[in-house]
Amino acid sequence: MGISATLAATLFVIAAPSGAGKSTLVNMLMERGAGLQLSISYTTRPPRPGEVNGRDYHFVDVAAFIVMRERGDFIEWAEVHGNYYGTSRPALERQMANGRDVVLEIDWQGAQQVRQQFKQAVGIFILPPSIEELERRLRARGQDSDVVIQRRVAAALGEMRHVGEFDFVIINKDLAVALEDLMAAVHASRLRLHSQQARHPDVFRFLELG
Repeated sequence: MGISATLAATLFVIAAPSGAGKSTLVNMLMERGAGLQLSISYTTRPPRPGEVNGRDYHFVDVAAFIVMRERGDFIEWAEVHGNYYGTSRPALERQMANGRDVVLEIDWQGAQQVRQQFKQAVGIFILPPSIEELERRLRARGQDSDVVIQRRVAAALGEMRHVGEFDFVIINKDLAVALEDLMAAVHASRLRLHSQQARHPDVFRFLELG
């Protein structure tokens, strides 16, 4: 079964540069109980403090990732900061076949790959209010050296130039406001004509009469 056949479900592709607050916003969105299923990506990077295998990511080694990639298991994959990330095609298709709206938390490269295969996916990009604030947030993590932070800031500038490829843009200056904006984007996407027709065929059936 191809993913394009699961029209009753909406696929949300959420991307952002590191430090923009994407993971925090997605976690808060899921906690709101918005009827969304989070797709858990595979990655070769080591877990960060507090991360749990199978909840935050499926952590695998490079050899296992390459086997899955060559087998065609990923609807998208990318190398970011020296680590591989990928989204399981079979898991995504199962979720959407069951009518569940799915959230993909990925980078812009992965977003491009997904939207090439699934044209009706909804792209949402999260921006920091400024590059200075992005750098401050990266430093506040206390995990990276100055050299690494400068490399991440430079990479973030390149990533943010792809914002024009997305349907919605959330500027994360105030976390509470950004969350409300994100929820509004999800709600608006569910009201698109093709989504409403797929979810409520009985409502539209009378239009076919006469």
